[in-house]
Amino acid sequence: MSFKYHTKLPSVGEILNEIPVDDFLKKIKKQKDEEIADIFKGRDRRFLIIIGPCSAHNVDAVCEYVSRLAGLQEKVSDKIVLMPRIYTNKPRTTGEGYKGMLHQPDHMESPDMARGLRAIRKMHIRAFSESHLAAADEMLYPENYTYLADILSYVAVGARSVENQQHRLSVSGVDVPVGMKNPTSGDLNVMLNSVYAAQTPHIFVYNGWEVETDGNELAHAILRGAVDHNGNNIPNYHYETLEIVASMYEKRSLKNPSIIVDTNHSNSGKKYKEQPRIAKEIMHSRKHSKYLEKIVKGLMIESYLLEGSQDVSMNEFGKSITDPCLGWEDSERLVLEIAENIQ
Repeated sequence: MSFKYHTKLPSVGEILNEIPVDDFLKKIKKQKDEEIADIFKGRDRRFLIIIGPCSAHNVDAVCEYVSRLAGLQEKVSDKIVLMPRIYTNKPRTTGEGYKGMLHQPDHMESPDMARGLRAIRKMHIRAFSESHLAAADEMLYPENYTYLADILSYVAVGARSVENQQHRLSVSGVDVPVGMKNPTSGDLNVMLNSVYAAQTPHIFVYNGWEVETDGNELAHAILRGAVDHNGNNIPNYHYETLEIVASMYEKRSLKNPSIIVDTNHSNSGKKYKEQPRIAKEIMHSRKHSKYLEKIVKGLMIESYLLEGSQDVSMNEFGKSITDPCLGWEDSERLVLEIAENIQ
């Protein structure tokens, strides 16, 4: 074998004992988990907005952002639940570039995943303790979820991972909502197959154990757009596609049918300033159809303190070093407008 073994990573037990979640935060998380689950089960009619930077590379900036979100949440709490997007793993199409805080706890230094595991756990706990908002992260490595399972209230499986068997099976053992994105090809059947697999019980190998799961009835679809063979973006947030996905849900008799729409990525062609327009179109589609109003449960929006993006070597506080994001003022305005248009 040509693998060069570096540092043995600390066990889950070691990390949880070293960086614990206190009883007060555990109680709040339990309440938040129930609140989020009720949205997907249709018991809570509020709209979910998962919002935050493309990647969380600076702890202070992330915590400043989620503190602002907490203030905004108070203004819209009767109609919207805001969930910070705190993504600590970044899938890379070519395998090159910044891979997230898990790999590089300091984005300018060499990878150190042992330190990265500690860094991302500390950041999630700090953000939650300062905002009391339940957070979302992406499942890039299924085995690493266990290091954050006691602090996350939502998990996303990305477009490049959604066809992977280990991701699908691992999600079946997660006890919070998990969004399965459509693959980069845009194949809706692949996405719904992933949701079906995630909702089904399984026996498989996980972290060196044979494990058994009950299935995750809160697994659901995320529409993020697609790319054709010529590299052109194919949006899938329009009314007609939402109706198609809703109909596919009905035919498969999946539990808790739910759609989250990602307003950036291939839906916007990574033109981040298009996100407000896209969000407003989705809200109009919900108004036009009572069934879409019921099944389209929320949005994913890429947003940060400052708009746009910067090179990874720059150090502008609160600006993305990966995909460009909406700035805070536009984000706040958009959330307030969405709240005004929810009946």
